[in-house]
Amino acid sequence: MNAIAGTTPWSRPLRLEHLDYSVLQQCMHCGMCLPTCPTYVETKLERNSPRGRIALMRGIADGKLGVTEAFGEEMYFCLGCLACETACPAGVNYARMFEEARADIEDARVLAAPQRDFVRAIMLRLVFTRPLLLRALGRVLRWYQASGAEWLVRKLRLTALLPRDLRELEPLTPRVQRDFSDALIGEHEAPRAEPRHRVGMLTGCVQDLTYSHVNRDTVDVLLANACAVVTPGAQHCCGSLHAHNGELHWAREMARRNIDAMEHSAGGLESLDAIITNAAGCGSHLKHYDELLADDPRYAARARVWSTKLRDIHEWLVEIGMRKPGCGTEPGRVTYHEACHLCHGQKITRQPREVLRAIPGLELVELPESTWCCGSAGIYNITQPEMSAKLLERKLTNIAKTGASVVASANPGCSVQLEAGIRASGAEVEIVHPITLLARAYRSTPAG
Repeated sequence: MNAIAGTTPWSRPLRLEHLDYSVLQQCMHCGMCLPTCPTYVETKLERNSPRGRIALMRGIADGKLGVTEAFGEEMYFCLGCLACETACPAGVNYARMFEEARADIEDARVLAAPQRDFVRAIMLRLVFTRPLLLRALGRVLRWYQASGAEWLVRKLRLTALLPRDLRELEPLTPRVQRDFSDALIGEHEAPRAEPRHRVGMLTGCVQDLTYSHVNRDTVDVLLANACAVVTPGAQHCCGSLHAHNGELHWAREMARRNIDAMEHSAGGLESLDAIITNAAGCGSHLKHYDELLADDPRYAARARVWSTKLRDIHEWLVEIGMRKPGCGTEPGRVTYHEACHLCHGQKITRQPREVLRAIPGLELVELPESTWCCGSAGIYNITQPEMSAKLLERKLTNIAKTGASVVASANPGCSVQLEAGIRASGAEVEIVHPITLLARAYRSTPAG
């Protein structure tokens, strides 16, 4: 830990120093988190464990350590998968400490470098704060993929001309859909029968570009369960990408924009029975808008209403008693990969399995280490490609053991990561959102 010591080259008060100290004191250093932490299991180094990282954060809060480059590198080596929270008998709020620590790192600029600063400025503060710009870039990427240009570039091995980092990332490029969510989903849609519920639908940013069909499937499933659905158009990023990367100012701004948009389309949050998300990583962040905006006099009360109504789609379907499909489809053997921020962040593990088991003809086979991170972890596969690749290989090995032809995955980041791994391995396995499988079953059920 001595390598972490040093002074903080920044005069602004540290968030860790002003964090409620009881949050930092929760850790009993019992070590039960160690075997659940992917980075610790790989390296066996104490500093790469949740316990070690919390000790570093307490050292900073106590004024014994400074926010240094070594500390910054350690906190960005953490996946933020929150498996430690599930294992912890003391209920440690690691997510809160993790985000505050990364914000301190960015304020102190201990990792500042021209290329890193440029990428963060363009992507975090520009592209992912402007949905129209994000969509414009998505359309360019869609043209590149659909026109044959991508195929030609790969065929001629022109990717070899890219810098090594970009060359290794190129296979991870997600497939952009032809239509985005607002072209597939109306702002207000009602079920055929009298609605029993009225819900808001969140379409996300990456989800909107790469899995807009999952958003359409989600609305169809809600309609099939007597829910009237309100879907604001061209929605903003939820802000999780910003919060997890030390940009808490922008995380709060994205929260405000999403609250405003849903209020405008729904005529007030109080008119909704629930606000639905189908992306695990987004949902874990969206449920904590109340904490994020607790000190905002204009939004604090509205954010509390938002958080009380936020539901993951699987959670909501089980809560209302979902309608079971009458017919099966052709999924056969399916295994379920648990997205970290669904099982660890939101503690939702039973409900997705209930949804899958409700589908006739579907054989659910448990995935070994189903809760182990796949290595996507937001942008971890970009910033830490070596560790990410190790975790992906471990996940693919476990998938192969199941003999499943379909992997159900409820997070866009996980799906992109798994699809890239499956393509590279040549395996014939489909990555599908559980709700898409349910929507297919509903569609195959005769009307009436």
